[in-house]
Amino acid sequence: MITLRPAEERGHANHGWLDSHHTFSFADYHDERHMGFRALRVINEDRVEPGRGFGTHAHQDMEIISYVLDGALQHRDSLGNGSILRPDEVQRMSAGRGVTHSEFNPSNVERVHFLQIWILPNARGLPPSYEQRRFPSEDRRGRLRLLAAADGRDGAVTIHQDVDLYGTVLGGGQQVRHDLRTGRHAWVQVARGSVDVNGRPLAAGDGAALSDERGVELHADAPSEILLFDLA
Repeated sequence: MITLRPAEERGHANHGWLDSHHTFSFADYHDERHMGFRALRVINEDRVEPGRGFGTHAHQDMEIISYVLDGALQHRDSLGNGSILRPDEVQRMSAGRGVTHSEFNPSNVERVHFLQIWILPNARGLPPSYEQRRFPSEDRRGRLRLLAAADGRDGAVTIHQDVDLYGTVLGGGQQVRHDLRTGRHAWVQVARGSVDVNGRPLAAGDGAALSDERGVELHADAPSEILLFDLA
């Protein structure tokens, strides 16, 4: 079974400095039909204006993944971490029993465009932690590259949940397949481009939930960048 989540039906908030589209319920956008999928709780597509950002704020008991598409995102947190996240990099912050952080666009001229992803952890009150790793586009081109996993295998960032997150960059006409074990589910998020997911067309910003499927087949109609979540 495949359930589509069209981009134009997402929640939307424009605060001037921040233009955000919400795949699932978030902040002032609430829809009982779209509260998340399995352990996946938030996918926000954010665009932040130059020199602006999210001031210091707190999180607890959430796995937060940031994935930059264009521009740069500066991170600071109460654990003492400070870094700049750019395309081809993945940032993971486990809020655990509590952490404060800020995310800021350090550029004076260009917006930062990124995906903010929240995943519910498998336990509450974990020690907060932070991780950032680079995954060059050539390692994702024409193949699914593991970006995040519970066991941190193959150089992926480590998350506290039974979720495997893959990324791929496909040229027009390229395709990849991911097999799903019995009882597993998948979410596909199209970051840019257009693809067919098991024969169903999706464009940039669209998502799709897959259950009771043997696998996920992605066929790109144009140069595309896609995230695929394999979930319990």
